[in-house]
Amino acid sequence: MDKMDHNAHSVYLMYYHLIMVVKYRRKVIDDPISERAKEIWERIAPD
Repeated sequence: MDKMDHNAHSVYLMYYHLIMVVKYRRKVIDDPISERAKEIWERIAPD
C-alpha cells in the first residue's frame, strides 16, 4: 500500500498536483497548448 500523508485534520494520497500561474490577464492556454496538455495527461494518467 502507498504511504499516506496526513496533517491534523485529513489523510490523503496525492499522485498529481498541477499549479498554473498566469501573470497577465489574457488567454494563455490556447487550443494547441490545451490539446498538448490533454495528450500528456492521458499518457501519464490513463485512469
